[in-house]
Amino acid sequence: MPNLKTLMVLLLTGCVLLAFANPATALFGSKFEEELETEKAAVKLVRDTKRGGYELVDTATLKQWIDNGKEMLIIDTMPFEASYAKQHVPGAEQFLFPKGDMPQWDSEQTAGKTKQDFQQLLGPDKDKLIVVYCGFVKCARSHSGANWAVKLGYTNVYRYPGGIFAWKGADFPIGSVE
Repeated sequence: MPNLKTLMVLLLTGCVLLAFANPATALFGSKFEEELETEKAAVKLVRDTKRGGYELVDTATLKQWIDNGKEMLIIDTMPFEASYAKQHVPGAEQFLFPKGDMPQWDSEQTAGKTKQDFQQLLGPDKDKLIVVYCGFVKCARSHSGANWAVKLGYTNVYRYPGGIFAWKGADFPIGSVE
């Protein structure tokens, strides 16, 4: 029967061999899984953008547009009480959209607001710069809002995928309803 010292050496050797059998997993662990999640989100974003017919804007560019006084309508698609009232991109208007796709207008998913209410918010100028956002990249509310703006004939529509999380992550000022 092997002694305790021999067993410990064998166990340690087995662990080292296991780590070297797949060194990437042993060294980086969940970083690979995180990258797969990032990849899924990126591919979905690209597909949604192509399907929706709108453009994308990043955090730095949106901040620059705001700082330069660029005329635009910014729409926060998050729920009013749960999100918008507490924090939003300064100057943003609120219009709730559902988390998933909304191929047909459904007022139950837009807090009772109609397609005409949304069109009224967007205004008569079909070439107006419109920026739509929600919470974060995986949140699809902004896709629904941008997609509906395009469906209603607006031609200068951008989705801000990073949303309020990216805005806060950049440490930019937050608007709120007092």
